[in-house]
Amino acid sequence: MRDMTAANLRNAFGGESMAHMRYKIWGQEAQQDGFSNTARLFTAISAAEQVHATNHFTVLGEVDGGFMCNSMAEFGLGSTADNLQGGIDGETFEVNEMYPSYLEVAQKQEVEDAVQTFRYALAAEQTHARMFKKAKEAVKAGNDVELDTVHVCNVCGWTVEGDLPDKCPICDATRDEFQSFA
Repeated sequence: MRDMTAANLRNAFGGESMAHMRYKIWGQEAQQDGFSNTARLFTAISAAEQVHATNHFTVLGEVDGGFMCNSMAEFGLGSTADNLQGGIDGETFEVNEMYPSYLEVAQKQEVEDAVQTFRYALAAEQTHARMFKKAKEAVKAGNDVELDTVHVCNVCGWTVEGDLPDKCPICDATRDEFQSFA
């Protein structure tokens, strides 16, 4: 694997790992603040971020040594509205800057497994940003977000609210490969 793609995979792994834990913590805060649906949303998206981190880690394969990883992530604990804004900012950065550039490098370096994992994450992050925006609007108005069951594809991390699809539109995983958060 080429050095730049490997570094991008490590950085993406670091960022997704932090997002996974950050969203778990922010979900606990939302629950304490009385926003149980928002807490469930953070928990579901945390699971999606774990899928992304796992995919990036797996594509790296066997690696020896220590590496510095730039996680490029929001940090800290605030109000539920502040934490949702942190989620929006992080997901928007990944959609507009991080994953498009990582994807371009992987394509130029012809590392197809990296191209696939970056595409999966990019598609999922777009849905996460929209879901966080919807939740923030409700929380800023003093309400919890109205939220149906949230489903996360355990293959690519794509996340959807409402009806469970027969197949994931991103990776073609079957419905039995989704985790549901009701």
